[in-house]
Amino acid sequence: MEQISNGVPADSLRNVVWMKSQHSTPDGNCVELALLAGGDVAVRNSRDPYGPALVYTQAEIAAFIAGVKDGVFDRIAS
Repeated sequence: MEQISNGVPADSLRNVVWMKSQHSTPDGNCVELALLAGGDVAVRNSRDPYGPALVYTQAEIAAFIAGVKDGVFDRIAS
């Protein structure tokens, strides 16, 4: 299994499908995620698809999503 480090150029991640929220703005400003072959999750900014991608474990992403659902980050998006 290939180990991918944080800050890897997003366009170097081959054969991944980037996904974004249906709630993204019409001009495409959003966070995109891709499931990597080893099970990790890559995150990139759609405004810079060739820029860096941060790579997280599924457990890290699950903890973040749980925090979002619990309202932990509500004041950031208000």
